[in-house]
Amino acid sequence: MTTMFFEQISSGGCKSYVIGCKETCQAIIVDPESSQIDRYLAIAAREGLRIQYLLDTHTHADHFSASHELRERLAVPVIMHRNSPAPFVDIRVDDGETIVVGKLRLQILYTPGHTEDSICIRLPDRVLTGDTLLVGGTGRTDLPGGDAAKLYDSLFNKLLKLPPEFLVFPAHDYKDQTHSTLAREIAENPRLQKKSREEFIELMHALNLKMPTHLTEALRTNRSGGKSIAQLIAAAAGKIAFMSIEELRQSVSRHDRQLIILDVREQEAFRQGHIPGAINIPRGQLELRINELLPDPTQRILAYCDYGKISTLAAATLRELGYGRAIALDGGFQSWRETGGMQQ
Repeated sequence: MTTMFFEQISSGGCKSYVIGCKETCQAIIVDPESSQIDRYLAIAAREGLRIQYLLDTHTHADHFSASHELRERLAVPVIMHRNSPAPFVDIRVDDGETIVVGKLRLQILYTPGHTEDSICIRLPDRVLTGDTLLVGGTGRTDLPGGDAAKLYDSLFNKLLKLPPEFLVFPAHDYKDQTHSTLAREIAENPRLQKKSREEFIELMHALNLKMPTHLTEALRTNRSGGKSIAQLIAAAAGKIAFMSIEELRQSVSRHDRQLIILDVREQEAFRQGHIPGAINIPRGQLELRINELLPDPTQRILAYCDYGKISTLAAATLRELGYGRAIALDGGFQSWRETGGMQQ
């Protein structure tokens, strides 16, 4: 029997999986989450695995998939159901098809309901259920592509017909449970006690669940392969250096004329209070006014905003424009003010 490597990675309530064939050292990552990219790569390196595929069990609406970024970094294909709207999917699969990872065989089960592109992954003794079946629950059906009737069929006419001893590994769990079994879920899962289609649909329609925090942004990025705001800021931060508030305070106190302090907030915010000696170019006008107001690209420029995010983007933009000494404040004007910094 082929020896399988299997590791679950938790990120908040999100669950992702690195699955590998120990004999051939080939691996797949299922439902990769954007904040865990370095961890996936570290696991693969530790175990001597080569990542061969990336797979999302559905279009996620509550977190950011890492599939597109890992695809670009590793030059490996992304797998999703053929109904996935994402343009970067390389291998579109359907019910009953198999993904070969070394000597492992991962069977695709098409299980719509939570989304139109939901799939589960069957392995010899377990099933990765995505958001179709959760420990003590099921995926919701009130988000784009959700359908309670289809979820009923996916559960009762397909997933729950697998051997009851099968282990259940979902894509989410918020109660610190790593897995369950089909037998346990059939016996104890409250949503599976509604045996008739009508009862189940009525239950799902009456849940009245809170919308995910990042619903619009997550759907946008996961459907298109675009970047999240956090990814943009992280990428910008990787291109620049920062100055601490304490270092800035010392610079202001000694009237350092070698440092240009650039406030990239809107004019009204600037008028209400700013760091002494700062000049104001709102972020939205930066590219258009920078040549006029800061003609010397060799100057040392410190950008700041209210909380440090917009100024990070601004400093990275300045560097791209040729201002090689542009940096950002580690923090923002709010931190400056709260820690007793002078203001004009």
